[in-house]
Amino acid sequence: MSCAGAAHAQSAVSLVLAFPPGGPADSLARVTARQLEKELGQPVIIENKPGGNGAIAANLVARSKPDGNTLFLSSIGAIAVNPSLYPKLVYNPEKDFVPVAMLASSPEVLVVGHGHAINTASEYIRQAKSSGVKMASTGVGGMSHMGIVQFKLATSAKVLHVPYKGAPPATTDTIGGQVDGFIGDISGLLANIKAGKLKALAIAAPKRSRVLPDVPTFDEIGVPNVYVNNWYGLFAPTGTPAEKINAINAAVQRAFTSSEMRAYAESTGVEFIAGTPQQFAETVKRDTAHWSALIRSEGIKVDE
Repeated sequence: MSCAGAAHAQSAVSLVLAFPPGGPADSLARVTARQLEKELGQPVIIENKPGGNGAIAANLVARSKPDGNTLFLSSIGAIAVNPSLYPKLVYNPEKDFVPVAMLASSPEVLVVGHGHAINTASEYIRQAKSSGVKMASTGVGGMSHMGIVQFKLATSAKVLHVPYKGAPPATTDTIGGQVDGFIGDISGLLANIKAGKLKALAIAAPKRSRVLPDVPTFDEIGVPNVYVNNWYGLFAPTGTPAEKINAINAAVQRAFTSSEMRAYAESTGVEFIAGTPQQFAETVKRDTAHWSALIRSEGIKVDE
């Protein structure tokens, strides 16, 4: 191999994510990075760039060289929610990024702390309608906040929204009883549910979760239209060659078949979503329209 070829083979790929270490996005990034290193034959480095509701990470990637060596690992929020939430967003998901590959989706689940007197979703709804509840979210405009909005619309409940800076503090205060409940990613809450620190009451999806088969959906308890699916995917800067995007997508599809990624899915409850860049682009377009309509209709705003 020539010197130039060797340098190219060893050039590192950066996976930039807008979340701190330790959360569900970070764990997904790390298992994905390990498999992509094998598939691409290149080192893959995780860069945690939290802050600005995704803007810091997004800007870093948008301004990077479009050579396929810098990728944005984003949740649905920074791509499909922020454009409607922030009137002066400093990046444009549609213009700045090209969808590369959907990675995984995680439905949301309503949980309460282990010490909470409530044990079922029906009891929770009764309390929410009568005396009201305090519900945590990962922040204004996040998927957990969207779940709260849908819950309020479906039940006419009295809900005080308590936004936190991410899932870890929201989870901690739910366990501690400082708030009455939290709608969050199953992948980030499953360990605490299994450890008995949280009680799972209802799944915000059309079907039950394979990792929580005894927990009903909101539909099953007569609460319609509470569907919150938080997906994660890879994006490249606009201008990245199509052949590079297709090569990374193909590497992701191969990685899904690895024993490590299958074990990760089983242990967290996420679902890996196979598909082409074009199919991922359609998902982004559809979800952007869906969540922007809800944000506009409910007048949801964020303090900047």
